[in-house]
Parts: sequence; C-alpha cells; structure tokens
Amino acid sequence: MDRSSLHLPALQGGLLALLAAALFGVSTPLVQKLGAGLGAFTTAALLYAGAAVVGMLSLRSTAHEARVQRSDALRLLAMAGFGAALGPVALTWGLQHTSGSSASLMLTLEALFTAVLAWHLYGETMDRRVWAAMLLLLAGGIALVLDQGLQGGVQLLGLLAVLLATVAWGVDNTLSRGLAERDPGQVVMAKAALGAAATATLALVSGEPLPSMSAALGLFTVGATGYGLSLRFYLLAQRAFGAARTGSVFAFAPFIGAAVAFGFGERAAGWLMLLGGALMLAGVLLHLVEDHGHEHAHEAMEHEHAHRHDDGHHSHTHAVMPEGSHSHRHVHAPVVHTHPHAPDLHHQHRH
Repeated sequence: MDRSSLHLPALQGGLLALLAAALFGVSTPLVQKLGAGLGAFTTAALLYAGAAVVGMLSLRSTAHEARVQRSDALRLLAMAGFGAALGPVALTWGLQHTSGSSASLMLTLEALFTAVLAWHLYGETMDRRVWAAMLLLLAGGIALVLDQGLQGGVQLLGLLAVLLATVAWGVDNTLSRGLAERDPGQVVMAKAALGAAATATLALVSGEPLPSMSAALGLFTVGATGYGLSLRFYLLAQRAFGAARTGSVFAFAPFIGAAVAFGFGERAAGWLMLLGGALMLAGVLLHLVEDHGHEHAHEAMEHEHAHRHDDGHHSHTHAVMPEGSHSHRHVHAPVVHTHPHAPDLHHQHRH
C-alpha cells in the first residue's frame, strides 16, 4: 500500500478546515458591524439565507455525492436548531454587548466542546497531548471571562452569550459528523434553509425592525461566505479526518477574527485577554502536532459515499475504472494493516 496516499486525507482535511476557519473568522467582526442596530433573529435569518443559496448552487449529482436520506431528517432539524438558530442568535446578541476581539477568541472553545462530544459519542482518539490542549483552551476561556468580568456586567453577559453559541455549535459540529459523507451542498442548503425560516419567523413575531438594503445585502454576503462556504469546507474536512481534529484546526478562526477586529480599530485588549489568547493558541498548536498510528482492523462494511481509488481503502473494481472522486454503494473486505490515520469514516475503531 502506498503510504503517501494515506497521509493525503489528513492533509486535505487540515487545509479544508483552515479555509473554513478563515472564512468564518473574518465573518465575526463583519457581523458585529453590519448587524449594529438590528435584531439578533433578523441578523441570523439573513446570514443563513445567504448560506442556503450557496448550498443550492453547490449541489452535485448522485454520481459524485451520496444523497441525504429520510432517516437524516431529525439530525438535520437538530443541526438547524442548534447551529442555524441558537448559535447565530446567541453570537449576534453577544457581539452587541461585548468586544469583537474577546468574542472572537471565546469562539475557540467551540473546539473544546466539539472534541469532547466527538470523543464521547464517536470514540475519537483523545490521548494525553490532546487532553492537555483542551485544558489550555479551557484556561484561556476562563481568562477571557475574568477579563470581561472586570469591565462590567453587560460585557460579561455578552461574552457568556458567545459561550452559549460555542456550545450550540459544538453540538451542531458533532451532529454534522453523521452527515459528512452526504452531499455537503444538500446538507448546507437544508440546514441553512431551516435555520433561516425559523429565525425569520421569530424576527417577525418579535417585531424586530427591518434592515436597510445595504445591511441586508452585507449580511447575506457574509452568510454566503462565512457560513455557507465555510460549512461546506467544514463538512468536507470532517469527512477527511473526523470531528475533533476539524474542530481543533477550525479553532484558528477566532484568532483571524480578533486580528480583523484589531484592524477595524478595536483596542480593547487587556492583559487577561492577551493571556487567554496565548493559552488558546498554545492549545490549538499542541493539538495539531498529534500523530496517531497503530495496527488496526477493518471489518467488512457496505456503504455509500464519495471516494477515490488511490486512498488505500477502496480497492474494489469497476468495468470501466472511474477517474477521481465518485459515489456509489460499495463493499469493503476485512483487512488488518498499520498506517498513520485519523478518525474518518473508515477509522472509527475504539482504543
């Protein structure tokens, strides 16, 4: 087996997660500026309306991606509830009541909640180095809470609202792991459309003011890139190397957001915020240097998902061998081998 091909999924997953992080990181301070004076429900509805359009435009044929199934409906509803309603509404309210840089850094804790849930629900590997990284992230979050607590109650409440958003998105990330092998365009479109419909209804019921045309277009565009494209790349990264590692690489997003907020002229950083940011950055870097490989067994399996024939795990034959990624139902024969791996679809064994 070509060992170099086995490293490709992890490399590809890391790059996809970094791209998702960059898009989402830039969006946070932009949402704070564009959403000023708007209701949290209205802001969330516009963001996910943009994301839904991106999902619709990126749909692929059944020859290339597996379809969403009826059995996925409850999972999609839960993802929409946590990730496209509670998460963005809490974040929007929090951004209106705390500094953009501290809110961006607090979002790093999303990686902590995602990793712990992935470990508990999917059995993804969590060695001592990973646990140390998670503790650093937690310590950094505590430092941010203390920093905002010293600046007053409203600032602290805003930061706690952002913390609630990270919990919601951590649950959403864990739920989305079960749909990572489906067409990401379908998943993004369904989740975003459900979230936009729910938050738009709540905005109308609660009587929130209508946005200006410029604010609406701005938030729609930010939603298309920072939420729609970002979620698409996030799902593809989860497909490559699991929920916990995707969440950890994605934890670079808050630092990008904090840098953009600084570029916008925000200078609210105190020594506790700087300490919290340093602890969180150390936690992200420590988690990323993890290397995992051992002898493991693959049981016989039959399933459908997008795959290639040069990844070391798909050796079945075709009458006419397709080039590149394609999707169809296929069978894996049992095999025992050793190579570095991440907890993707084919490496969810227990340790």
